[in-house]
Amino acid sequence: MRLTSERFQHSTETISRFFAIGLDALTLLAAEMIKPLDPQFMNIPAKILNDDRYMPYFKDCIGAIDGTHVDACVPVDDQVRYIGRHGTPTQNIMAICDFDMCFTYVVPGWEGSAHDSRIFQRAVNDPSCEFPHPPPGKYYLVDAGYPLQRGILKPYPETRYHLPDFARGNRPISGRREIFNKAHSSLRSVIERTFGVWKKKWGILRKMPQYTVSKQCVIVVATMTLHNYIRRHPSRVDREFNACDMDANFVHRQAYELRVTRNRRATNANPNIDPVTIEGSGANEMSALRDFIADQLQHDHRYNIFY
Repeated sequence: MRLTSERFQHSTETISRFFAIGLDALTLLAAEMIKPLDPQFMNIPAKILNDDRYMPYFKDCIGAIDGTHVDACVPVDDQVRYIGRHGTPTQNIMAICDFDMCFTYVVPGWEGSAHDSRIFQRAVNDPSCEFPHPPPGKYYLVDAGYPLQRGILKPYPETRYHLPDFARGNRPISGRREIFNKAHSSLRSVIERTFGVWKKKWGILRKMPQYTVSKQCVIVVATMTLHNYIRRHPSRVDREFNACDMDANFVHRQAYELRVTRNRRATNANPNIDPVTIEGSGANEMSALRDFIADQLQHDHRYNIFY
């Protein structure tokens, strides 16, 4: 606020007032921007359709779900709830993105100690959250921290999954499970890349000012709205997005800041931060689909990119 006040030669009160007006406007715009462009998911995403690594194996995939953390500024009495494995107060955010690196759904405001699966279950089961359930036959990709259930496809457990795990060492990929997990991880990495662009662009997410928690949630939604607007603008000239477009494996390092899955240090205040993930309705159906895709990947001789 002080820097902006100096730049435009207005009082901090004026800057603060217009900042609030801007947030309100972006909140209204969010209803139009943070949603799927194809709400019925009738078309196969171009990233899958035009890439032999994923087509036709993942032709019914419509996006990826994951959680991330941003800095939170909360009163001392509330800090315990907001401190998880990362060691500082954060806001845990669940988001869905499409394969054009745009956010299509967001649940902000959860304390940093909340587990991803808990946030997911609340979003899916509470009608007021308006979770965009996939139509029959379609599904989202998630990591191992989420339940396997109808419309939600997770990797094989107790099997190498994250791309850096495959890059380290000389052990080749072996077996259908590892082949599937690497393909799944490669496609799901779009959510990491999306988080990276978002956090790289908006420094306020890395050092949140002393606003109320509700206003901090609004800032998350507002910055995601701007993220989508920039991505969908016809010019598409943007430094952060361009870095990802030029390299399919590039992820801005900010994507991994404050990530629970990157820092496994538990805190005494949160001894039960890892609840057992219980598979949901339709788990057998999705397990069969996972096996079917894994068999296709293993036996299709054209498909050797992940070996």
